[in-house]
Amino acid sequence: FSEDDMVVAQYDFQPTNETDLPFKKGDRLKVLQGNGEWWVAKSLVTGQEGYIPSTFVARANALEMERWFFKDLGRRDTERLLLAPGNKVGSFLIRESETTKGAFSLSIRDSSPESGDVVKHYKIRTLDRGGYYISPSSNFSSLQELVNYYSKSAGGLCQRLGSPCKSVTPQCPWAQDEWEIPRETLKMVKKLGAGQFGEVWMGYYKNHQKVAIKTLKAGTMEPEAFLQEANLMKKLQHERLVRLHAVVTEEPIFIITEYMANGSLLDFLKTEDGKRLKLPKLIDMSAQIAEGMAYIERKNYIHRDLRAANILVSETLLCKIADFGLARIIESEYTAHEGAKFPIKWTAPESINYGTFSIKSDVWSFGVLLTEIVTYGRTPYPAGDEQT
Repeated sequence: FSEDDMVVAQYDFQPTNETDLPFKKGDRLKVLQGNGEWWVAKSLVTGQEGYIPSTFVARANALEMERWFFKDLGRRDTERLLLAPGNKVGSFLIRESETTKGAFSLSIRDSSPESGDVVKHYKIRTLDRGGYYISPSSNFSSLQELVNYYSKSAGGLCQRLGSPCKSVTPQCPWAQDEWEIPRETLKMVKKLGAGQFGEVWMGYYKNHQKVAIKTLKAGTMEPEAFLQEANLMKKLQHERLVRLHAVVTEEPIFIITEYMANGSLLDFLKTEDGKRLKLPKLIDMSAQIAEGMAYIERKNYIHRDLRAANILVSETLLCKIADFGLARIIESEYTAHEGAKFPIKWTAPESINYGTFSIKSDVWSFGVLLTEIVTYGRTPYPAGDEQT
């Protein structure tokens, strides 16, 4: 069979289903059917066949095996990754060029007293007769040779190449048909927070997969209405939205989502790490939230409760929008009657006065969220706390 069908495991995989194929980092596998998040493969180590998560393997060509090669990463995500905690000045990666087909880019984390840590990008050009160069004076027969050379001397680059950019173990994709799940499959481990309508826990699904579990107090919403909305929410899939994995539909209702290591943006901005973030990073986080909201708008959906408490932060400081659409199905407690904790400071005037919500009222809330970000989590309109 062709080399194209061969992949090599980049991480260990411990299955939760009998139809999945277990493997260890470094195992070689033959792909029998490859599309979507789950592929069918045969282990060349054990001879077994089963489903594998496509994000855990790489094609067995020499380039994709290199720790510094990030094939499909765009320029902005490259900068986000290289500037994330765990990388330092000199950390680097090589990726396929977004603008020139067949060419590559080298991205290096650099630092200067004026602008702090930044990422510099260099175009790697190809020679007609094969080979690569950044500067015409130094040609290399392979990218590995190029990396080797610039690891020993900067040779005109901003930095000598240090360690390859750290990659995060991807979250395992969710099993395709596990949507309404039994409560017994979940193990609650650590309470992360509590709010007006329930609690949020870190836990495990089938003892293996780390997840966030949102519990809703009995009576918060009708199970039928919840399931109807959850089926809509499930279809909203974007890298800037927290992924909804599964639900427990009997009361108390549970919502199972991907786990985000740094918790809510509101809490994170108040930590020591959060307070150290400089304005360019705060603007980038705002832009990530805008990307997610633009997707929600394209899907003709409305968030209705956009604020820093409902944005979650990953270990590499990427932001994802959570709790989209939940506000609509929470029972009448959520309307602006007396005694209800209504997020009035984030809510557009027409929504307060007439109860009408639209993407325009989400834009209002986004503006208030920007003030939360640049003040590192301060409550909006602090002078008005006595008034409702």
